[in-house]
Amino acid sequence: QVQLVESGGGLVQAGGSLRLSCAASGGTFSRYAMGWFRQAPGKEREFVAGISWSGGITYYTDSVKDRFTISRDNAAKTVYLQMNSLKPEDTAVYYCAADQRSNYPRTSKQAYYYWGQGTQVTVSS
Repeated sequence: QVQLVESGGGLVQAGGSLRLSCAASGGTFSRYAMGWFRQAPGKEREFVAGISWSGGITYYTDSVKDRFTISRDNAAKTVYLQMNSLKPEDTAVYYCAADQRSNYPRTSKQAYYYWGQGTQVTVSS
């Protein structure tokens, strides 16, 4: 059983930055691909970024490329999402998730079995 706890969300002005963290407990963190998803009010939960178990492979949705960076520290059992140049359309609840069946990041939310409770990110214009 894997527990995931996100932190680092908040209110920021457009153009600002935030760094989200997701701390894992239980399971074998270093063997899971990890992903960040987000869900805005009235919208489906969408993939934002993913990282392989080793950290060597990352993948981003087009709207965040060159602005967001996903990374992980397997010793600390933590995955991060550095978000720069934030836009109002980035406003959402951000979730981290663990994919126990793949070493490589997948974009489908159905691929991820473990989820955190989410952290709110609000970007004001």
